[in-house]
Amino acid sequence: MIATDLDGTLLQPGGVLSDRTRATLDAVDADVVVVTARPPRFVQDLALTGTAICANGAMIYDLTSREVTHAQTVPLDVVRKVADALAGVIPNVGIAVETGLEVLSEPGFLGFGQKFPHRTLELLDHVVEEAQQVVQILAWAPDSEADHMMEVARAAVGQHVTVTHSGGIGLLDISPPGVTKAATLESLCNARGIGKHEVIAFGDMPNDLSVLGWAGTAYAMGNAHPLVKQACNNHAPPNTEDGVAQVLERLFGI
Repeated sequence: MIATDLDGTLLQPGGVLSDRTRATLDAVDADVVVVTARPPRFVQDLALTGTAICANGAMIYDLTSREVTHAQTVPLDVVRKVADALAGVIPNVGIAVETGLEVLSEPGFLGFGQKFPHRTLELLDHVVEEAQQVVQILAWAPDSEADHMMEVARAAVGQHVTVTHSGGIGLLDISPPGVTKAATLESLCNARGIGKHEVIAFGDMPNDLSVLGWAGTAYAMGNAHPLVKQACNNHAPPNTEDGVAQVLERLFGI
């Protein structure tokens, strides 16, 4: 199995899947599973087939049938508890939630530009009430650095949720407790009879560390976060040079 992150890993800047990378994925004799922080609606138009693990492990999405086959959620009372706790330790933090269908945010959340549309509601209480289900909490602060935010948030709410980040400036990804990319990938591999020694993984950001640490073979991208490069013995060329394709071409003799 090939388990690959998307942004900063498989995709070129701007979210483009190059012709070389697409041809290589079609040629490899292996299952290809996308493992991403993106929700399903941001992977369905990449013209990929197979399976996508989305929202940092909270959702499994069938790219062929365009159906969510599994979802894990954060209880709404935990969403409120986490939001209150983060407000006490991260200055000017804004909260949004990913429902699996859309992002709902309070007015203080300004972490997304026009490329990532979201609906802003008047109060955080309204966000929680309208969400019905939450697969991921997003926390953004205007003057905070993501690595520091992650440390602070883990100390404050790590007993209730899983906290990581995917490289956004001042932006944290917060998942249901125990949910990581690796935990969901391991479950998927077990269902398919694939051992972790048969998994080749690629990633570039801290939210990929669980997968890279679990897979039998792991590659940090040349453009990866320092923590990711430090964690991996194998380094691929950067995503701007089709690094995943280069490695797979060599490993599979393409």
